[in-house]
Amino acid sequence: MFERASKQNDANILRALASGGAIDSLLDLGCDDGGRTLQYAQACGAKTVHGVEVVAERAAMARARGVQVSEADLSENLPYADQSLDVVVSNQVIEHLFDTDLFVSEAFRVLKPGGYVVTSTENLASWHNVAALMLGWQPFSLSNVSSKGTIGNPFGLLAGSDWTSLFPDATTFQHRRVFATRGLVHLHESHGFSDVKCRGAGYYPLPRVFGRLNPGHAAFITVVGSRPLD
Repeated sequence: MFERASKQNDANILRALASGGAIDSLLDLGCDDGGRTLQYAQACGAKTVHGVEVVAERAAMARARGVQVSEADLSENLPYADQSLDVVVSNQVIEHLFDTDLFVSEAFRVLKPGGYVVTSTENLASWHNVAALMLGWQPFSLSNVSSKGTIGNPFGLLAGSDWTSLFPDATTFQHRRVFATRGLVHLHESHGFSDVKCRGAGYYPLPRVFGRLNPGHAAFITVVGSRPLD
């Protein structure tokens, strides 16, 4: 179910990028090895492709693929000029950050007027998270909040696994803040974005089609918002 929902979420991001029309420049925040970044760029026809990645090895892989990568920490200001980019996209990144205000405000700052942001993350109000809370468990999306591994949920992601062997720096895998739909939309609106819309993907344990119909309880959510014209 997770894999199918994740693929549906990827499709939501690509559709959001394609619907904005051809643009000049795209920035992927947390670009990893650049594989998805190039898919995003192709979807919106970006001529210049930028990425930010904190892990040097992954940044090098993205750079080898042709992405113009800045090795930077997303808890700090972005190394880009004001109003210099057309699209800022991030997928499964915002939940790993403490300062989500800075993250969204920086996306707004570097976007040109008329540019848009695409932010995708897990949904705290998804039914599987709600069910976990009703059982008195840690929600699935907040079971990875310790360097010791999965806590508070016997079915949480990678429960029983040795995180140290999988992630040398276990802190980078932890979730700090997870939003519900209204919260993620409101966060973007609070930092100046307009016409903010939300798409859903996955709907555990029901068929994923319901995620499109009811994003509020989908497994993954993607918001799209525009920087207003000056």
